[in-house]
Amino acid sequence: MAGHHDEITFRVVLYQPEIPANTGNIGRLCLGANAELHIIKPMRFFLNDKYLKRAGLDYWDNVKLFVHESLDDLIEKYPNNAVYFCTTKTKQSYTDFSYQSGDLFVFGPESRGLPEDILLAQQNRNITIPMHDSIRSINLSNSVSIILYEALRQINFNFI
Repeated sequence: MAGHHDEITFRVVLYQPEIPANTGNIGRLCLGANAELHIIKPMRFFLNDKYLKRAGLDYWDNVKLFVHESLDDLIEKYPNNAVYFCTTKTKQSYTDFSYQSGDLFVFGPESRGLPEDILLAQQNRNITIPMHDSIRSINLSNSVSIILYEALRQINFNFI
């Protein structure tokens, strides 16, 4: 492996997450990708939830985790980074964008996705994973994996 980089790669944002096991899996994924995990309140579980811990395994304590009161609060902290809104309600593929280290990827809650007002206000930054119409969506943690690893590929996996 090349030298370890202390700089984070990307910021994964979970807007009002509902399922602790997904959040645990995403935390583990973020740690492996040297990405930060940001959670926008409210959550439907506690951060010491046993299912979150089980999914995150013994990695959870090392996740670079930040909790925010609102999406606006988070976005204001990173004025120089692009923010992408991951949704099934757009035709713009995640592969059609060029990502830079520090970019934020916002994912909505499992049962309903991101609120329509957020998506409408950010239409040029809405991205989706193309999928067959036999399903409504892909599992949240799988969606984060797909998009995060495309972003990592674009920066030549410059974190290991």
